[in-house]
Amino acid sequence: MALDAAQSLERVPHVVERAAEAAHHAADTAGAHGGIPELPNVITLLAHAQRDNPLVAWLHHWENLVFSLLIASSLIWLAWRHARRPALIPRDGQNLIELFAEGLDRFLNSLMGPSGRRHVPFIGTLFLYIWCMNLSSLLPGMKPPTSSLNTTIGLAFVVFCYVQGVRLKDLGWQQYLYHMAGSPTFDDVRHASPAMKPLLLVIKLFVMIVLFVLELIGEFVKPISLSLRLGFNIFAEDVLLAVLVGLGIAASAALHVPIGLPLQVFVVPLVLIFSTVQALVFTLLTTVYIALMAPHETPHEAHA
Repeated sequence: MALDAAQSLERVPHVVERAAEAAHHAADTAGAHGGIPELPNVITLLAHAQRDNPLVAWLHHWENLVFSLLIASSLIWLAWRHARRPALIPRDGQNLIELFAEGLDRFLNSLMGPSGRRHVPFIGTLFLYIWCMNLSSLLPGMKPPTSSLNTTIGLAFVVFCYVQGVRLKDLGWQQYLYHMAGSPTFDDVRHASPAMKPLLLVIKLFVMIVLFVLELIGEFVKPISLSLRLGFNIFAEDVLLAVLVGLGIAASAALHVPIGLPLQVFVVPLVLIFSTVQALVFTLLTTVYIALMAPHETPHEAHA
């Protein structure tokens, strides 16, 4: 009995060593980049197989853009497929599209009032696009583009341009600049002495310019914060999946199992929940951002 125990203890270092080697090999096959594990996708596999191909190298460099365009093209095709000839009695895909549009329309009307209806196409497209990009990590050979800050900051820039464009259209460029400059008044300049008026006017203009720049930066920081939250959360999900895949391969090598253990299956429900929540958070905060930027009456204007 003691001899068997001693032999078992002697085999422990060898098992640990094989497990470490398998884990290292799993990290390599999982596409580790910069010390951070990453699941391999179709483009990275092509890049490893054809290192000297300039087209493959170009695709590997722009893989986030390629996958985001692929998802956008798929959504466009689905919308064209099921909405190009709407039937009086909706079926299949048309029924799902109309159900989603009606639900989103009611939600925005409850949140923003009747004026929210015109934002349904933008907000609905934004949610579907982000949601599909988040969930693409569960598809073999795909990579979630939202795990890269380049994609999420691009989304933030689109949101910023849309909100500023809507506000500029609603207010006009004069009122837009007036509000961005802090809604200044010149009563103090008019009531000042003639000698002080030029100085007060210069100070007032300087303050207006500073406030305009700060307000513009602040408006851009809002969607940027959303993009950072989205990017880092999806990146963490992608790393978690890669780590579990590597552990499954290491465990199968240590146990002499010919097939890797699918440990990542246990976190698939969490990935589904978190990906949906992150898309909802980005879309909901964008909706609130649009609602806050919409023109509304102040209490003084309402009593005037």
